[in-house]
Amino acid sequence: MVLVKGIMMIPWLLLVSLFCKSTQDGNGQESGVLHCGAQNLKLTGSGQMILLTWEDTPSCSAVQDVLIYELEVLIADKKENYDEVAVTPDQIRSTHSWNWTSYLALECASHSVRLRSRYKNHTSPWNQETLPDPPNVTDLQCETRDLQSVDCHWTYKDASLPFKSPTEYHLLESPSICAKSPETRCHQEVRVDARERNWTLTASNPLGEVKLSDTADLTKRVYMYPPEGVTASSVNARNVSLEWKWTVQQYYNLSLICQVNINNNGENTIREHFGVGLNFSVLNDLIPNWTYNVEIRCRTAQHFWKWSTWSTNVNFHTKGDVPDALDVWMQVMDNQIITIWKMPLANQSHGHIEDYEVTWTKTTERERRNRTKVAPNHYSLALSLDTTVEHIVTVKARNINGISSPSTIIIPSSNPDRTRVNTSLIIGSNGSFNLSWSASPTASCGYIVDWCPTLGRCTVEWLKVPPNQTNASIFSKNFKDGLRYTLSVYACTQEAPVLLQRSEGYVREKKIQDGLFKSFTGQQQDWDYEVSWKPISLREQTAFIQGYVLYCLDYDKKVINFTTDNPEATSLTARNLKIGSYIFTVKARTAVGECGTTSITATLNSLTDNLIKTVFISLVTVFGLLSLITIVCYRHWTCIKETVYPPIPKPVLTLTGEHGCRHFQVDQCHYSEANIMDVPELYCSAGAPINGLVSQENMNTQTPKGYYNQPLKKCNLPPLTLPSMAIPSQSGLPSSSFRMEFPNVSYNLIMQPGNQQSNLCPELQEGTSLERSSDGYQPHQTDTFTTNQTEEDPDSPMSCVSTYILLPQ
Repeated sequence: MVLVKGIMMIPWLLLVSLFCKSTQDGNGQESGVLHCGAQNLKLTGSGQMILLTWEDTPSCSAVQDVLIYELEVLIADKKENYDEVAVTPDQIRSTHSWNWTSYLALECASHSVRLRSRYKNHTSPWNQETLPDPPNVTDLQCETRDLQSVDCHWTYKDASLPFKSPTEYHLLESPSICAKSPETRCHQEVRVDARERNWTLTASNPLGEVKLSDTADLTKRVYMYPPEGVTASSVNARNVSLEWKWTVQQYYNLSLICQVNINNNGENTIREHFGVGLNFSVLNDLIPNWTYNVEIRCRTAQHFWKWSTWSTNVNFHTKGDVPDALDVWMQVMDNQIITIWKMPLANQSHGHIEDYEVTWTKTTERERRNRTKVAPNHYSLALSLDTTVEHIVTVKARNINGISSPSTIIIPSSNPDRTRVNTSLIIGSNGSFNLSWSASPTASCGYIVDWCPTLGRCTVEWLKVPPNQTNASIFSKNFKDGLRYTLSVYACTQEAPVLLQRSEGYVREKKIQDGLFKSFTGQQQDWDYEVSWKPISLREQTAFIQGYVLYCLDYDKKVINFTTDNPEATSLTARNLKIGSYIFTVKARTAVGECGTTSITATLNSLTDNLIKTVFISLVTVFGLLSLITIVCYRHWTCIKETVYPPIPKPVLTLTGEHGCRHFQVDQCHYSEANIMDVPELYCSAGAPINGLVSQENMNTQTPKGYYNQPLKKCNLPPLTLPSMAIPSQSGLPSSSFRMEFPNVSYNLIMQPGNQQSNLCPELQEGTSLERSSDGYQPHQTDTFTTNQTEEDPDSPMSCVSTYILLPQ
């Protein structure tokens, strides 16, 4: 059974093997067909028809069925037509062709054809061919350079494309090729006549042929060669002669115009010269002691066609000469007149400057001139002149070749009316000032604009403007941003310059630095707060101040502001504020923004607090002053006492009696308030009885103008007896009483109780007197003294109250 089944499986295995082999053979053939395509494509055209030819690749030999070729036509890269070509197996390996007629001429647009094969749903990649364009030549132009040949040039628009077939050019139907693409210029020897003729150019390539023509009389189209052999044959201080030659002999017969380009230190100037066969020129008005570079080109004068190219450059250096006249101006500074002149430039000095000569005199005394020389590296001279009169100043420059022409300026007198003009403000632009002013009929020689920094010492700069111009752009390499300048415009007259206008401004404003406000303080005024500052100097202003703004920032970070448009203001007040702390900030308002920030912090108190504070400050001030006075008085009490209360001389009384002469010192008296109130007083009055006696005449008297003594008459009076007084003990001495008598006292003494006055005694007793004290004291007033009613003691010193003894001053 198993054997039978094995035999039955054999045929099936054979069938499967045959099928697999057949499938493999078929796949191999199809794999070869997939690489079938076109090769050796060639696209040609004529008129409006295009023709494409191609061949099959070797892999196409395996094709056993119809092979299809697909074709697409593109005009200017846009698909315009689709077509198919069927190739049978017997046509494989032969050359195939296909043609198509375009609706455009082939030279009007680019034509391309794309080709690919298709076999049983398998396609090859596209192959593309582009039809080459015919020659596209334009703008033919012919000329002559030597009157013996013609030169033509043209434009080829597609010159940038690769050339599979180069274009050939023929001139004047000549069989010889004069140029090939990509060349666009052709030269050919020919006889040039003074007549018009057609100059024909033929351009051809495999696609076609193009002819261009240019009609011209070449004698009117002469493109000259540049001059040769240019030389400077004669060089002087201010002129030079140039010569050259022509390589074409016919140029000597032509009417020519030549241009000479003069290069002067980078600045070019062109001068023209005319002549037949021109081969030289003379250049005038040159700068002495200066190097020049020149070049020349020429053309025909009668029929302009083209300028020749420039000749080679030629250099030469002119000879030296005297300097040019100086540019002189004036400046008034510190009561001095400064005559100033600009340093001569190299093209003005014409050689090394050796010195300057300055002369000056009064305009009324021109024959008397002062003269001095200035070193070559100085360009000003300060003169101390009488400013009440005009002066004329002349400046000359001298070099090795001589002295320049004089430059003169008249210095005006110091008349305030000449310099009193209003000053306006000006803002610069692009690093310069643009000034304009009204024309002045007195400006016979133009205008002078000068400028200088407004503050500090400076050297003035200036610019001279012609009379027909009333504006100027002022620029200086010395200009600085944020610096204020003063610009003045003067009229140049035959006499002294006349000031017309004055301006101040910044060439460019800058922000002012912070901390602008000096002595910045604040003060509360009720519910307002005023901040103040010193006036701002111009030196600190780097921009025009247009006003100020005060910002108040409270503890809640709320900001309020107060402004003023017065640039001269020195204070601002914040009004209707609340109690609390604030930050007060002041800024200057300028064209470049707010700047110069300065701040102060303050606390606003209630009015009661301010009153208490004021009282407290006043009390502290008074106490401090009193303390200071007390300390000063204490330290200088002795001096003050001697000045206000000088020491009173101590009187010494000399008494004579039966006990002899006794001296009494007033300061030996001891007293008390009780003593003063109880003791009787002694008075001396004229004519009053003393113990029943009356004094005689011729006594000492006191006049209103002072006290003086007269001769005394002897007066026989009984001795004056004073009651005994108790004398307090001094320095440990026992107290004692005495009864004292004054025999022959010169005063009429009366014992009277109470407070009464007494006068001088009319007479003194003979043989008694009051003697002078040791310090020169002389009595001249009534002496009042009191004694205590105690026991007498003749030997005890008298006790008295010194306060009640009136002594002479």
